[in-house]
This record gives sequence, structure tokens and C-alpha cells, in this order.
Amino acid sequence: MNKILVTGGSGFIGTNLIEALVLDGYVVLNIDVKEPPQKKFSKYWEKVDINSFDALKNAIDVFNPNYIIHLAARTDLNGLELKDYDLNILGVENILKIANKLNSLKKIIITSSMLVCHGGYYPKNQFDFKPTTIYGESKVITEKIVWENKPSCDWAIIRPTSIWGPWFGIPYRHFFDMIISKKYFHIGNKGCTKTYGYVGNAVYQIKQILFSETKNESKKVFYIGDDPAINIEEWANEISAELGNKIFKMPYFLIKCAALFGDFLKLFNFGFPLNSFRLNNMTTDNVLDLTNTYEIAPNLPYTRKHGIENTLKWLSEVEKK
Repeated sequence: MNKILVTGGSGFIGTNLIEALVLDGYVVLNIDVKEPPQKKFSKYWEKVDINSFDALKNAIDVFNPNYIIHLAARTDLNGLELKDYDLNILGVENILKIANKLNSLKKIIITSSMLVCHGGYYPKNQFDFKPTTIYGESKVITEKIVWENKPSCDWAIIRPTSIWGPWFGIPYRHFFDMIISKKYFHIGNKGCTKTYGYVGNAVYQIKQILFSETKNESKKVFYIGDDPAINIEEWANEISAELGNKIFKMPYFLIKCAALFGDFLKLFNFGFPLNSFRLNNMTTDNVLDLTNTYEIAPNLPYTRKHGIENTLKWLSEVEKK
């Protein structure tokens, strides 16, 4: 029976991935500093800080995995300098040092981010980086570390796109919450078209990449997301239709004013659902190339409608708790 180690398995994608792997019958270990949000999966969890080399090595050596999916990372955009994202740098260095000593290891997946390039920039190849956030810079370093310390087994880098679904958080949890509460408005005629991805499909893609050979070094990077891309206005309308509601448009300049107000409140550490960064994100097209991924994982198990239904059902259950 194959043993699969997941770092960061208590996070959003990790929570969904752990559940799928357990249901598939694999022997699973989730290494994370946080306890799983689903208590029934706590028996697969070990509290380990991946920045602590000795603790990490001991946990991995004892488990002796056949596969590793490295998801653990700091993913928010609030860091002020690179050392704030040490988890994304030292953590991957530690994982690779340990992985290269595991004789039983067949494959390792290292998770990066689409933010190694800013929204609207289309990389020419897998070494073309254009980050505009410190978090994005940290993930560029993540990828460079992998290339400079290539695992001795098969390996791949994944870049999740705009992933949404059960167990998600900022920003798409807010997006759904605002539509549900009828506080969401279309942004004039500036709605963007993006590569989004339902988390159930993301889990399928990750598993397909994990169990497929990816030894061609010209195809080591895989964006995780759904094809085709969709306009955010169309997606919001689909969510609203499921709820039996309708979304109205608001002039762009009013929403821009709200975003500037959000920027002002952020200076004083007050939360607000909109700021200029998020507004720019919501109005900038970002259609990513999923060719490599679809060659390996061509048959997504969920339609967007199914994803919306599942997500609304999960949100309803969370609300009841």
C-alpha cells in the first residue's frame, strides 16, 4: 500500500486532498502545525514545523513515504519582507534535503503559486517570473531552490490558480459570502476573465500529476485550474442563480472609492472586504496555460455548476454550526 506524505494538509487544498487520499485507501500522513479542521482526520496528523529540520526529518523517516505532496506555505500577502515567508524558503530546502535520502520515494510534488507572475502577465516559459508581491517573490525562490536541488526521484512543480470550494478562505470565501448576503455588485463593465479552479478538480489534477511520469524537464511546471477560463460576472451570476437571486451593476467609480476607503482602513489595521489590490485583481484578466496539466488530467470530475452546489451546501452547513 503506497504511503503518501502531505505537508500543509490542514490548509484549504490540503484538507480536500487528505480526505480524497484517505477515501482512496492510501496510507496518509499530514504534517502541519495546525490541527485538521475535520476532526475525523486528526488521526492522520502529526504536529511538525517544517522549518525545524530535525523534527521534520524524524517524522518523515519514521513514516518513510512513497510519495510527497509539499503544500505547506505561508500564502497571505501581508508580509513586509522575505524573511516573513521563511516557511516558503527554508521549508522547501528542508523537504528536499530529507527527500533525497529516501530510497522508497517515487515522486515529490512541490507547490508554488501563480503569483510568481503578476495578474495579466503571461510567462514565456517555466523560468519566466514577474512577481509584484513579496509572497510571489518567495515562491520564485521556492521554484529556484527545486531546480538547483533537483530531487533524485521524479518530481513536479504545481502552481494553483484561483482555487475555490469547501474549506476555502480569503478571497473567494468573501466573494461567495457577499453574493449570499446580496452585498455583491458587478463592477461596471470591468469584470475580468480568469482561470479559476474548483478544489475538487484541483485534487484530481494533483493526484493525476502525482501518479503520472513527469520526467520531461521542459514540462515540469503545472498550473492547477479549470479550463476554459470564465468571466467573474458570469460566475457570480451562476452562484446567484443557484440562490434564486439577481446581481446588479454598480458604476466603477463608486467601487473604486470603496476600494480607496479600504486602503485607508488598512493603514489602521481595520478589515474591509475591498481594497485597491483586490479591485485590481477583480478587474484584470488572467488566463493561464493549462496545456501541461490537461495532457495528464483531461477529464475533470466536477462541472462548475456541481462545484457551486457543493460549495453553497458546505457554506450552509458551516453557518448552521
